[in-house]
Amino acid sequence: MRNIAMRLRYDGSRYHGWQRQDKDLTVQQVVEEALEAVLKHPVRVHGCGRTDAGVHALRYCANFRTETAIPADKLHLAMNAHLPGDVAVCDAVEAPEDFNAILSCEKKEYTYYIHNSNVRDPFLDKRAWFYPQALDAGVMAAAAAAFVGTHDFAAVRSVGTDVKSTVRTIHWFEVERQGAIISLRVCADGFLYNMVRAMVGTAVYASLGKLRPEDIPGILDSGDRCLAGPTAPPQGLYMTGVWYPGKVGDMMRE
Repeated sequence: MRNIAMRLRYDGSRYHGWQRQDKDLTVQQVVEEALEAVLKHPVRVHGCGRTDAGVHALRYCANFRTETAIPADKLHLAMNAHLPGDVAVCDAVEAPEDFNAILSCEKKEYTYYIHNSNVRDPFLDKRAWFYPQALDAGVMAAAAAAFVGTHDFAAVRSVGTDVKSTVRTIHWFEVERQGAIISLRVCADGFLYNMVRAMVGTAVYASLGKLRPEDIPGILDSGDRCLAGPTAPPQGLYMTGVWYPGKVGDMMRE
């Protein structure tokens, strides 16, 4: 049995997240349906993260098992003929027998985009958070820096999937402004449910003067979700990086 890893990208606007559900359309569902059309047998695809409804991915990894003889470097071309226009498989490689897209992941990166302007852009409506009140990217960067390191992040997560620990390590959290677009890029060894969106909301609150960047260590120590900022909406969030060892990692960096 072969283990195949794929690099995908998708616009999550019309999907109810990655994970297959009984009643709502998901990315996993359309990917599995495309694979089944190509391979002529049922397939279970394992993704590197759940991603919520409306969240996008510029780089996403998934793996599946098959006995097909189709070369891995041809599979993505065959699949794309069966996928809708808002989902694409960019590449595929043979993965080690024990590879699992979520369990083998070393770290992930998300980028959040805010359209900070007093005029809406209809082309960004489902791809960035429209925020008309002026934001200070410098203050937001100071707030983001306060999250870097190993901490208990219970104060910036929503109630969702049960986890054994809410301690995570953030490797970097950078804020940059280019014109009306503010991007917040964060990488960690793992993320809690809505953690990135809550940290973005906290950085926005810091810019608005509703809390200070130097308050954030105390907020994290408290574990109190009520002390942090709001959860930013999903449409501004993109998975932008996933790291693995070996040739799967090489594929994800291409």
